[in-house]
Amino acid sequence: MGRYRIRVATGAWLFSGSHNSIQMWLVGARGMAELELQLRPMRGEEEFEQDVPNDLGPLQFVKLRKHHSLVDDAWFCDRITVQGPGACAEAAFPCYRWVRGQGILSLPEGTACLAGDNALDVFQRHREKELKERQQIYRWATWKEGLPLTIAANSKDELPPNERFHEEKRLDFELTLKAGILEFTHKRVYTLLSSWNHLENFNQIFCSQKSVLAEKVHQCWQDDELFGYQFLNGANPMLLRRSTSLPSRLVLPSGTEELRAQLEKELQNGSLFEADFILLDGIPANVIQGEKQYLAAPLVMLKMEPNGKLLPMVIQLQPPNSSSSTPPLFLPSDPPLAWLLAKSWVRNSDFQLHQLQYHLLNTHLVAEVIAVATMRCLSELHPLFKLLVPHIRYTMEINTRARTQLISEGGIFDKAMSTGGGGHVVLLHRAGAQLTYCSLCVPDDLADRRLLGLPCALYAHDALRLWEIIARYVEGIVHLFYQRDDVVRGDPELQAWCREITEVGLCQAQDRGFPVSFQSQAQLCHFLTMCVFTCTAQHAAINQGQLDWYAWVPNAPCTMRMPPPTTKEDVTMATVMGSLPDVRQACLQMTITWHLGRKQPDMVPLGHHREKYFSSPKAKAVLKQFQTDLENLEKEITARNEQLDLPYEYLKPSRIENSVTI
Repeated sequence: MGRYRIRVATGAWLFSGSHNSIQMWLVGARGMAELELQLRPMRGEEEFEQDVPNDLGPLQFVKLRKHHSLVDDAWFCDRITVQGPGACAEAAFPCYRWVRGQGILSLPEGTACLAGDNALDVFQRHREKELKERQQIYRWATWKEGLPLTIAANSKDELPPNERFHEEKRLDFELTLKAGILEFTHKRVYTLLSSWNHLENFNQIFCSQKSVLAEKVHQCWQDDELFGYQFLNGANPMLLRRSTSLPSRLVLPSGTEELRAQLEKELQNGSLFEADFILLDGIPANVIQGEKQYLAAPLVMLKMEPNGKLLPMVIQLQPPNSSSSTPPLFLPSDPPLAWLLAKSWVRNSDFQLHQLQYHLLNTHLVAEVIAVATMRCLSELHPLFKLLVPHIRYTMEINTRARTQLISEGGIFDKAMSTGGGGHVVLLHRAGAQLTYCSLCVPDDLADRRLLGLPCALYAHDALRLWEIIARYVEGIVHLFYQRDDVVRGDPELQAWCREITEVGLCQAQDRGFPVSFQSQAQLCHFLTMCVFTCTAQHAAINQGQLDWYAWVPNAPCTMRMPPPTTKEDVTMATVMGSLPDVRQACLQMTITWHLGRKQPDMVPLGHHREKYFSSPKAKAVLKQFQTDLENLEKEITARNEQLDLPYEYLKPSRIENSVTI
């Protein structure tokens, strides 16, 4: 007879426990024993001791069955650990899922292993059964033809239960959204009897939930220095590139010889930069409440001063067109309102590309493809499942909510954004053609844009450091399980996961550089680093700036209500205010950017998830080193920021969420 000590850990959030009774079996290499427990799990951890008449041998599974009479009261089981008799090592059985219904749930002993690593057929059979069941639960769907596939769920209620927000997250998300809408209504009523004909009128709605940086933007948004700074370190640092030649679309007519000379001088010095919004050319603009909205496709040329300041030199609002006259060039020396309006058009264009290309497509939708493929192809015993699963938490639900509330027909984009009403889908299709593997890999992307080594490029510096730290973490885990390249090539679950992402989820993306198989440890590590970086650091850099840079609406107008100017002398304050969002659109922009850009109350910082998926000391040591590296980077960034007028905070590890959750 042997005595077993069993610890049962239940989730820590609301409604994790259950009033239903739980039946439990221990399954070992030499037998199985039903435990005589009267377990009705509550939040936290419970411990039991049980005598078992026979020697079960090394434990392989814990089996659970929940019994209910009238109400199926779901139980969220974190993990079960079992200490066997004598000097037996403690066995861990990770669960981290909802236990529902009355079926038997088998939890394998949690030591990570590759398919075929364990000679015991019971584990291989478990893996095959598990993946077959998961592929029925996690099905692909097409949201829009030609775009990355999504989880098959038309609403949050159709999602697999284990992908839903936990109760505190759900309550916070829904209540704060309602509070934001209530504040939107109050602001709208407050401004009903007020005039809306001067920039100061935006102060009427810029009154609460603002950050220190948002106030700085409010005060300085018209300055050329802040305008240029945003291309490097603002909400969207992804478009700027160092020029290798003068863009062919930049037509310099007679009389601009001095400008040409200045541009060529900066080009020769390596200090000429450009931001080209050509992707917006020809995108159909929205119609909001019967009023036509407008889009432009600007080109901005900027120079970098020796002190690191990036200043605009010239703005072209539209590309040349054979059917119209040469587009005007706007200069810092132009009448102030004309120059301000030209910059506002650039900021509106940046808003569209930021939200749709770099935020929605390149982080949210890519993260969802990674999440669904992981659940369909990698067993819970697979080491890469254990590596990736903390970084896909909540992603399917936040994306499903976006598709039903934000970018749906009649959603927020249709109500307030100049690319709404269908233009956003056209833009996403165009952006999808630019979604290359290299564009998601920070070292390659920064090298392609020639931004490496710029002291004032804080996003670039911090992103590269984080990429290196994540790469070391990934390599540490990979090398524990893949000692040689042929082990990588011979892993069927891994190769299926790769194909599922590239050929299925990303719709035959191999022609854009995504791999269809892994041939080496190095290739695998690079791809995994991209996955983790995209789901964590890149999303943090792209998402968090919304509250700072978009709360003062004139700095990043969500829509423009008049066509781009074709002359400079006729621009008046009435032209500027008639172009910028109206009160309703501006209030809606402030509400949504606050809701999506604020810190989440249940935020899990990068690398600090509570779930214990790995049980081996070596894997735990790799994770611990990852956490130490992140803490050291945090100190570096904090020390640097203390010396800056505008601290760059978005890639401080403590502010990076462990997955795409908002």
